[in-house]
Formats: sequence, C-alpha cells, structure tokens
Amino acid sequence: MVTLNRIDTHAHFLPHFYRNALVEAGITKPDGMPTIPPWDEKKHLEFMSSAGISKSYLSISTPGVNFGDITKAKILARKVNEHAADLGKRYLGRFGSFASLPLPDVAAALEEVKFASDELNADGFTLLTNYQGVYLGDKAFDSLFKELNRRKAKVFIHPTTGCQCLYGMPQHFTPLDFPSPVMEFFFDAARAVVNLIMSGTVTMNPDITFLIPHCGGVLPPLIDRFSFFNSKVLQSDSNTKVTTEDIHNIFRNRFYYDLAGFSMGNQIHGLLRWTGPSQLLYGSDYPYTPAEGIEYQAGIMDMEAKELWTEDEIKGVYAGNAERLFI
Repeated sequence: MVTLNRIDTHAHFLPHFYRNALVEAGITKPDGMPTIPPWDEKKHLEFMSSAGISKSYLSISTPGVNFGDITKAKILARKVNEHAADLGKRYLGRFGSFASLPLPDVAAALEEVKFASDELNADGFTLLTNYQGVYLGDKAFDSLFKELNRRKAKVFIHPTTGCQCLYGMPQHFTPLDFPSPVMEFFFDAARAVVNLIMSGTVTMNPDITFLIPHCGGVLPPLIDRFSFFNSKVLQSDSNTKVTTEDIHNIFRNRFYYDLAGFSMGNQIHGLLRWTGPSQLLYGSDYPYTPAEGIEYQAGIMDMEAKELWTEDEIKGVYAGNAERLFI
C-alpha cells in the first residue's frame, strides 16, 4: 500500500482583512460563486490533517488584490503576502506561499516581486489568467517576466473569469447560469497558457517554472491544433519563432500541472499524452472546494492513480514532485 502524504500546491487563504476588502469593493459573489467561503488558519490545519496533507502552498484566489484602485491594491498585496509569510513562520513546515502582485500595474508588481522575494522569501508568485482583458503573454508584462526569469521564479497561474475586448473595451464573459469555476475557468486557463506560448514568453524566459492549474483545463485537445496553426499558418506573420517541437517540449518538460478539481477520471488521460507523472502535483483548491468535496475527489484520485502509476510514481504525484520542485 502507498502511504499517503500529500503536498498541496493549489490551496487558498482568506484572512479577515482580505475578506473585508472584497466586501468593501462590492465583491460578495466572486466569479459568480454563491458566497465568499469561510476560512481560518486553524480550520485549514484541521483540514490538512484529515486529508493527509503535510504542507500547503497558499495563494490568494481570483479576483486577486486589485479591484480598481492601485494604491489600495499595493497595500492589500503587501498585507496578504506578509500574512502568508507569518503563517509560514508560525507553523514551520506546514505552509508555503505564492505571493500576490498588484497587476496590471507592472511597476507596482515589480516592487512587490522584490519585497516578496528578498524580505519574505516567498516560494513563488501567483498570476491570474488575465487582468482586465490583458492576457499574460501581452508585451505589457514583458518586463515582469524578465525579472521573474532572472529570479528563477515559480509562477502559479490561477484562472479568473474570461475576458474579451469589444470595441476596444474589456468585457467579461457572462457565465451560462452557473459560476465561472464550473466551466469558464478551464477555458481561461487554456487561453492564458496558449497566449504565453504563442507570444514567445515561455521560450524567452527559460528559467521560470510554470504551474498550470486544474490539470491544464481544456488544453490537451487543443495542443495539436494550435501547434499546427502556429507552425504552418501563423508563423510567417510572427516575429517570435516558436516551433512545434518547442511547444511539445514546453508541455512535457517546462510545465507542472496540479490535479485540483475533477481532474482524475476523464480529464487526466488527455494530459498524459503530453507529459508524465513526474510533472503532476497534488492540489485541493481548499476552501473554495469544501473539505467534503475534496474527500470525495481524493477517493476517485486514489483509485485512478493505482491504475495509472506505480507506487513510487504515486508518491511523486502526491508529494515527491513538489518536494523536488521547491528544494
């Protein structure tokens, strides 16, 4: 039998001051969810014990820290990052953190990268899939990625509600009668990752490690399609040359993928055509997925894992790969 020890790379925290900031900004149903989930550190630790999780890497989920006022966003980013660092000190070995950045203000984000890295020793950074309709491969973010590359950063990408531009103005997609996390998050993760690759951002920044959420979302069935169009149709119009071989190498070797959500079962098989178990990481999505839902998903994951991988590979997916990544 495999002894379960999980390291959670997709977990969130909502300190009281962050919850208050959401409410003050009128965000009481983030991304269409029925409510802001309850959270406190003691309940998170209790959940970890019950789920066999030895360590959780905490991040602020969508909608991030910038609600339209950059001054408030800078203050909020600093507060949540300091709070995460404090949790790591008070519960040594139990919590890591991906620092939040007050994007889309790149200058402010660069300041916070320096502080979170040099003063707080953050384990990495969390970026949303888009900021007011600007996706991560946009040239506006080039200087940020250059600095993250210089620091050999781990970058955890988290979905937010998809955004398109109509008549030059960003317009959020309207969910189809259910919250964005049900479906739209998976599409926006794919939009952001394809944008990062096609723009050349990934290849130009080889020392960044990208953590892709939710088993890649809807990416796997799109890889052949956008690889073909990139190399055969679009490349002549692009200054950035990203070959089909580059794209396949990125998916197999440059990315890690967390298994938060209903990834095991139908979804995992498409991703495994492009990568192996050494690139997979455990994720719970607590507390946005409640403990009982995570327990249900864990049962499915345990059964599926035994059919797919050896005991050593399972240990790697649940903990070993994360230990190697965050040495």
